[in-house]
Amino acid sequence: MDFALLLVLAALITGGIWLVDVLFFAPRRQGAAVAAGDGRPASLPAKEPVIVEYARSFFPVIVIVLLLRSFLAEPFRIPSGSMMPTLLVGDFILVNKFSYGIRLPVLNTKVIGVGEPQRGDVIVFRYPEDPRVDYIKRVVAVPGDHVAYQDKVLYVNGEEVGQQPLSTYIGSGAGAVMTGASLREERLREPPHQILVRSGAASLDQEWQIPAGEYFVMGDNRDNSKDSRYWGTVPEDHLVGKAFLIWMNWDPANGGIAWGRIGNAIE
Repeated sequence: MDFALLLVLAALITGGIWLVDVLFFAPRRQGAAVAAGDGRPASLPAKEPVIVEYARSFFPVIVIVLLLRSFLAEPFRIPSGSMMPTLLVGDFILVNKFSYGIRLPVLNTKVIGVGEPQRGDVIVFRYPEDPRVDYIKRVVAVPGDHVAYQDKVLYVNGEEVGQQPLSTYIGSGAGAVMTGASLREERLREPPHQILVRSGAASLDQEWQIPAGEYFVMGDNRDNSKDSRYWGTVPEDHLVGKAFLIWMNWDPANGGIAWGRIGNAIE
């Protein structure tokens, strides 16, 4: 379901009903009421139909939601563990919609350039193999970079991206399946972020040259993520925005709301 398209259609329908009534039907109703001498003062509007009343009430609300969602921030829910331990199953996040440019809703056409993704950014984008689906991953290489993945270590432009083993990961709730993985700190930039690596999983060693206007992304759960290693780079026109805040976590397998995650920044 394209929620942006639904909002645009709802705004057009409610706004259209209200506008047509104001221009054509409201004056006729008022004139008919005066001619009928129903006792209503001429300065008061005649009673409007229910559909017009609802349209007039909902139109500004729909427009405000559309503008906020399209140009400021949009909520998303994390359905999988591909970004563990940074993001957990059941996290509800906010995505900054103007970090990488102002785009028209539905058309996704950039009208104002603001910034570009940097290495280490956690981004939401439209999945290149099915643009109807939104994905979330971390940018590990930007246009012009050469990136390699060897023995579960990243190399960007010939330089090893530092990793520091921290501990053995202990998951909970839907993330319990990753218990036993190696928890590591990776330094794509400052501050560093954490990743998960399974010792027995294949490394998928390969090298890539990133074309202009494309971004190479990976999940922080390196051995449980379908990312650019499998389906290629993300075109610039598929970007949705930068994830910046966890505003809720709901994981029934972990007892419901995880209060300690609410309000956490996404690094």
